[in-house]
Amino acid sequence: MNLRPLGSDAPPVTAIGYGGMHLSIQDRPPEAQALAVLRAALDAGVTLLDTADVYCLDQHDIGHNERLIARALREWNGDRSGVLVATKGGVVRPGGAWESDARPAQLRAACDRSLMALDVDRIDLYQLHAPDPRVPFADSIGALAELRQEGKIRWVGLSNVSVDQIRTAESIVPVTSVQNRLSPFFREAMTSGVVSHCTGRGIGFLAYSPTGGGRLNRKLLTHPVLQPMGARLGVSAHALALAWVLAQSPAVIAIPSARTVEHALDSTHAADLTLAPADLAAIDQAEFSTGR
Repeated sequence: MNLRPLGSDAPPVTAIGYGGMHLSIQDRPPEAQALAVLRAALDAGVTLLDTADVYCLDQHDIGHNERLIARALREWNGDRSGVLVATKGGVVRPGGAWESDARPAQLRAACDRSLMALDVDRIDLYQLHAPDPRVPFADSIGALAELRQEGKIRWVGLSNVSVDQIRTAESIVPVTSVQNRLSPFFREAMTSGVVSHCTGRGIGFLAYSPTGGGRLNRKLLTHPVLQPMGARLGVSAHALALAWVLAQSPAVIAIPSARTVEHALDSTHAADLTLAPADLAAIDQAEFSTGR
């Protein structure tokens, strides 16, 4: 599988990673199936697994996805040293809600919990899950810088951030990666300049929800441009959407999620799929409605 740089100070990873969220939130699969999905992704060569402490049901289930990934890696027969695990802190799940809490003390506590859940002495990539409007952004980043200095995390990443916020973070600590939404349905990471900034600065851009997420994934199956294109090229509409995302910049790494082995393996096909300029242009110009 093709490799791309995660960041200027980090090793390359596969252009298609795996996002673990859907193995642990509502409608998650049985644990045996979840472990099979993770094993399939690893066996296919995926070297970046993305998780978060809050990929779970509620505050009583914190760390579910991290523990699942840790178990999958313990039981896997492959080379664990070649797999990078990225997790996040800065969001909480009271009663199942999703709320920001990026206070320095909360980030430190969340990082310690993640170290235990992942069963590691140092987290590969620790990302601020989202800026907290109630907390000065520089204070949140300062906490990550301290965790890095203490050796609890190796690289610092950001998520759901603007170019100005990336610049602020860069003035405090080296920023390895940025994880924002990017898909044919949602292109604000392009129009806002975030992907361009990351490309110019040697920062890896991790595209989450790269096929739209939720009900939008299903709309790809009958899309009037992707469906016939996929039939012609012998690939799925989902793989085409992922290939389009990867084509936006050499800094982009897609991290699709999947609840089944079939879908996880289908995603990996996009890593080596190069679309012709005419096909890219057709996707660029197509309508991707987010309406029902």
